Amino acid sequence: MSILYLPRQLQGRPFTVREALDLGLTHADLGTLRLPAPTRGVRTEAQPGCLGERCAAFATVMDGDFAFSHLTSGGLHRLPGSTAMDADPTTHIIRRSSEAHVRRRGVRGHRGYECRAIEEVDGLPVVGLTDTWVDMGELVGPGLPVGLDDLIVMGDAIATRLRSVEPLRQALATRVRPRGKLTLLEALESVRVGSESPAETRTRLVLVRGGLPEPILNDPIRTRSGVFVGRPDMKYKNPVRIAVEVQGHEFHSGSEERVCDEARYADFGKEGYEVVPVWSDDANSDAGRSALVLNVAQILCFPRSRLTLDECAPRFFSRRMLELAELRKSRRARGQ
Repeated sequence: MSILYLPRQLQGRPFTVREALDLGLTHADLGTLRLPAPTRGVRTEAQPGCLGERCAAFATVMDGDFAFSHLTSGGLHRLPGSTAMDADPTTHIIRRSSEAHVRRRGVRGHRGYECRAIEEVDGLPVVGLTDTWVDMGELVGPGLPVGLDDLIVMGDAIATRLRSVEPLRQALATRVRPRGKLTLLEALESVRVGSESPAETRTRLVLVRGGLPEPILNDPIRTRSGVFVGRPDMKYKNPVRIAVEVQGHEFHSGSEERVCDEARYADFGKEGYEVVPVWSDDANSDAGRSALVLNVAQILCFPRSRLTLDECAPRFFSRRMLELAELRKSRRARGQ
């Protein structure tokens, strides 16, 4: 007679087929229950609905030392990723160099576990933050999901979480010839402590690449008596006070949010700060980026002749990658 329910010992977690058989179930019983199989030899009561649940299913059949790495590690650490990065369904698992790659459908195996710092995240073994960032260099290049600005955005998030850029620099220096090193090094030049969202990082890159000075990130504005007024996303203090506020449609487009923003901006104004709101269109088009840089430059009385408006666009490839591409193109042309 077929069973109708799972034994209590198997409920609420992924389990191996071997565990079920050892408890007296048969393959026919498992077939009758029509349980999802996230990976070979594993069953769950419901299809895994999030990254953590999917990784927990894979962890059930892993033996020896292993950890989730690369894009999977980034997701488990809740680091920001691009659309291409988030769309990649691959589960990345790293093992010791002396062991074979994990070979399972939907898994990309890596080796070098012993060279990474490993942390526990939600009960799962995960490559540490800084080593995850260095590992992203393997996924940089034409046809791959990670670009230069993605590394800067993720680097900002990690540096802000750790309150220093130095751990990223040390992690990269520790590796022997890591893939994507040149792009990682170029990204590291632009990583800063203080950015609290990808939109803030990308706005800062627009301003700096446009030739403007580095803004101060998420630094409080206080009255002369020391009373806290607010903390703008970015600000300039000299020669003119400017508060740059990145406006996400999700949190700032409603009428109530706008009333709160206007009151906040009025408080900044009382302390001598002119507020420059930045919406997504201001950072996502050539015209918007140029207009943003010109607006801030005008308020700062910054010479237009020193602006580099043609360099404001997002960058996927590093300078060195572009140079190498031009070199290859030149060689092919000479060969013809």
